[in-house]
Amino acid sequence: MALLITLITCFVIPLATSQTCQTPDDFVAATSPGHVIIGGLFAIHEKMLSSEDYPRRPEIQKCVGFEISIFLQTLAMIHSIEMINNSTLLSGIKLGYEIYDTCTEVTVAMAAALRFLSKFNSSREIMEFKCDYSSYMPRVKAVIGAGYSEITMAVSRMLNLQLMPQVSYESTAEILSDKIRFPSFLRTVPSDFYQTKAMAHLIEKSGWNWIGIIATDDDYGRMALNTFAVQTTANNVCIAFKEVLPAFLSDNTIEVRINETLEKIIAEAQVNVIVVFLRQFHVFNLFSKALERNINKIWIASDNWSTATKITTIPNVKRIGKVVGFTFRRGNMSSFHSFLQKLHIFPSDNNKVLNEYATLLSACAYVKDSDLSQCISNHSQGTLAYKVNKDIERNFSLRNDFLWDYTEPGLVHSIQLAVLALGYAIRDLCQARDCQNPNAFQPWELLDALKNVTFTDEGNSFHFDAHGDMNTGYDVVLWKEIDGHLTITKIAQYDLKNDVFVITDQETKNEFRNLKQIQSKCSKECSPGQMKKTTRSQHICCYECVNCPENHYSNQTDMDHCLLCNNETQWAPVRSTACFEKEVEYLSWNDSLAILLLALSLLGIMFVLAIGIIFTRNLNTPVVKSSGGLLVCYVILLCHFLNFASTGFFIGEPQDFTCKTRQTFFGVSFTLCISCILVKSLKILLAFSFDPKLQNFLKCLYKPIPIIFTCTGIQVAICTIWLIFAAPAVEENVSLPRVIILECEEGSILAFGIMLGYIAILAFICFIFAFKGRKLPENYNEAKFITFGMLIYFIAWITFVPVYATTFGKYLPAVEIIVILISNYGILCCTFFPKCYVILYKQETNTKSAFLKMIYSYSSHSASSLAMSHISLDSSSSNITATNPSSGGRPAAWQESRDIRAQAFAHTHRENAASLSKTWPRKRISSI
Repeated sequence: MALLITLITCFVIPLATSQTCQTPDDFVAATSPGHVIIGGLFAIHEKMLSSEDYPRRPEIQKCVGFEISIFLQTLAMIHSIEMINNSTLLSGIKLGYEIYDTCTEVTVAMAAALRFLSKFNSSREIMEFKCDYSSYMPRVKAVIGAGYSEITMAVSRMLNLQLMPQVSYESTAEILSDKIRFPSFLRTVPSDFYQTKAMAHLIEKSGWNWIGIIATDDDYGRMALNTFAVQTTANNVCIAFKEVLPAFLSDNTIEVRINETLEKIIAEAQVNVIVVFLRQFHVFNLFSKALERNINKIWIASDNWSTATKITTIPNVKRIGKVVGFTFRRGNMSSFHSFLQKLHIFPSDNNKVLNEYATLLSACAYVKDSDLSQCISNHSQGTLAYKVNKDIERNFSLRNDFLWDYTEPGLVHSIQLAVLALGYAIRDLCQARDCQNPNAFQPWELLDALKNVTFTDEGNSFHFDAHGDMNTGYDVVLWKEIDGHLTITKIAQYDLKNDVFVITDQETKNEFRNLKQIQSKCSKECSPGQMKKTTRSQHICCYECVNCPENHYSNQTDMDHCLLCNNETQWAPVRSTACFEKEVEYLSWNDSLAILLLALSLLGIMFVLAIGIIFTRNLNTPVVKSSGGLLVCYVILLCHFLNFASTGFFIGEPQDFTCKTRQTFFGVSFTLCISCILVKSLKILLAFSFDPKLQNFLKCLYKPIPIIFTCTGIQVAICTIWLIFAAPAVEENVSLPRVIILECEEGSILAFGIMLGYIAILAFICFIFAFKGRKLPENYNEAKFITFGMLIYFIAWITFVPVYATTFGKYLPAVEIIVILISNYGILCCTFFPKCYVILYKQETNTKSAFLKMIYSYSSHSASSLAMSHISLDSSSSNITATNPSSGGRPAAWQESRDIRAQAFAHTHRENAASLSKTWPRKRISSI
């Protein structure tokens, strides 16, 4: 150990004073000989020390800022190689390594890559230029690293020249899956495509839609930002701001940009969730300054820093808010833990990084564990003078748990998988070769074997997919304070294939539920029954909440638009959360209006029956005989009965049968009724006609049975054609907003109009005939009442047309019922009630003698009136002849001839009048 102390002292002191490397070996962190050499690239130091803003000479500067977490990654690679060498996986073949410190700089990493590509076993470190490198033998067969995607891409482009396998344990940039640009690159971690997808899923699942994002200004940061933006858009999440920080700490503007970023976070008060794609040293500086400003947010951590102990040990970091991170799946860490416990006895020959750690640990020997990391960082910056502690072994043994606390299990497992994949690929390649000979195979041959390798570790199978990725999945971690200490706790797993979070226990579910209680939205959540109305064109997440209009609904929060109900069968009020089935309505039997109308119909039927009984008991009285005879009366009463009964077809749930029956039933029965009344009107006009010519014409026209059958038959034909070609049918009227009206669709409005129009024509003819005979005896004044009945019919149906055309809903059938009742009651009352009144209350006038006396008196009066009208006509003619001054110019013969004709005409009419007064009553009574 004394020799080890001497070596460390000699190494450290020159390093502290030199600003540039003296030989390329200065950047070799650790080496070990072997039959197959594997290169390694790790950013053990966080930056290069430079006194200038930009380089002026092509020289590599000194690296400062010892990174304990990266040092542990280097140890993980060494440990994994030693595990294979100590196993039977590669029997007789020893793996060696050559690990370089990239200092988080692309330039240094490319310099290391040049050494990897240099010719094997050459006296000078040279790289030959060739058109074909198939037989070229470089000093290493494969490279593990680097950690940062920016460095990895630069190195990979160089290694592509010889198709040297490069297996990264941390570089997750999505572009690295492109095998055209990076054919020799593979990785044991998923692409950032899945990480950003998982983040977007977590944000959407937590109900956040207004977030910020901070990324580094390099290929990794820009690609992650762009991919994440696409993923969030797909999940309806908006990015309020995007801040980009310089990728390297050597950039002098990094402090300014961090301050500007924090000012932006403070300005965006509604943003409570921030996604961070930064490196550990970025987050360390960001959080340190955020704590000074009392910023408290939810931070979504990328795999770069989600498990970084360097950040979790920042004083009072718990005040920064909640941190939810994604990290690579962890494996069994027991072997590596044992390795760290025995690190003080591990050979330090050719392991400069271990020696540097031992030296820094000695400088901080009397610093407590909580401040040890900061002490090491300060000493590695060269800012503090220190005295080397001689008791190195004691320092290691006392600080065993310190390294374990800084271990990131996901990254360690990824490095182990990278070494195992190379080990199994070499095994497959060396089964038919003597790989103890360094020239046994070229790197491109190892690449082919590596792409097809499949191996198991801890019972799990691993292989590279077509993109060179090993999609192991992610663990979701949460920073929690337990017993006063901030610990990183696994709360879920993310399944890449199914895009789901696997939660195993109730406590974890509660943690997710607590996250959802924190709001990060541009606008307040729209409740069910509302929809979003965007107010800013650039962000769909900023909106106002407006109520869903009628017949629309929304059943979830923050819906982009309201859903339309099925207008035919559903409805919804304003701000509805669901659609409701429309109620089916029709004029039902228990409706109050229907009951009233049915009562009126039944009353009409009772009137008909009562009239029938009265007429039957008084068959031989003059009033009944003068009503057209028993047959006609009963037919008319039957028609009235059917008309009243037809109203029942308009009530109740419409059926095809009732729809077809109700109009035709009413039309035919009402037509038969009007036809019978038409025959009665014609008979009355015939009985009281004094004009011989008109009387002869009416006698020829008066054929009761043919008239009734013809008039009714025409209506039957109209209804038959209607039923055949356009029959009424049941129809659902869905035009009303909240109800479905079950109604009868008439089939053909034209046919319906023709049916009613035909009845109207018959009624009009009947009205004309009755009007002609309106001046009849008081007790025989049936024509006058028929005239009134027809007038009631016309008034009812003329009113019906506009009312029917403008009425809709379930009460539309009631309109027609009312019209039927009015017209039916009007005709019934005018036709039969006066006769019933005479039969019941004026029985003295309902005798044959009284009836003959009344007829004789009316006939004598009518004959006298006719005679006097002829005498008056004679006198008027004489006076006109004597006094008309216009005859003065006529010849005397013409005037004399006219006087003789007038006297003859008057004499003839006086004789006819005298004869009529003697014979008319007897003729009329016999005809009646």
